Amino acid sequence: MPFDLVAKSPVERRVAQIVEPVLVKLGFELVRVRLFANTSTTLQIMVDKLGGGIHINDCAEISNTLRLILEVEKVVLENYVTEVSSPGLDRPLTRRKDFSDFEGWEAKIEIFQPVDGRRRFRGVLAGIENDEVLLTVSEETIGLKLDWLSDAKLVITEDLLTGRRKGKTDGETRKV
Repeated sequence: MPFDLVAKSPVERRVAQIVEPVLVKLGFELVRVRLFANTSTTLQIMVDKLGGGIHINDCAEISNTLRLILEVEKVVLENYVTEVSSPGLDRPLTRRKDFSDFEGWEAKIEIFQPVDGRRRFRGVLAGIENDEVLLTVSEETIGLKLDWLSDAKLVITEDLLTGRRKGKTDGETRKV
């Protein structure tokens, strides 16, 4: 199975299967689907515009279109609210391509099982190689297997806010 943090639960995966083709036809891409059940149930669908630049009106249009489709499909059985949003600056990294698209930006990555006593890593994305995300941490580039990842997202930094991407490191890659 290919790497994918877009949807984790079976219900989220089913929603993703239903909405992704619709989003592509509308000129958007699916970033993430999450179903939150606190005091009320919220189905969060995070989207981005192909080429970037999603606006609130886009979210409203998508929400109206998807609401009808999801009502017919009845994937989520309980009452829920649909929330369509953009990924924001600290966007989640959910697809393999995200790790190369956002190379040079600072990210936080969590893995399922500790490696050398660590589950959380923070560093500059240095791309992707085979089945590993490359992350420069303290002047050293490490490789974290995609299968190990439980969560990953960009970190809001001064560089991200000003659009200054860090250069690709020429350091040696170390397998973790």
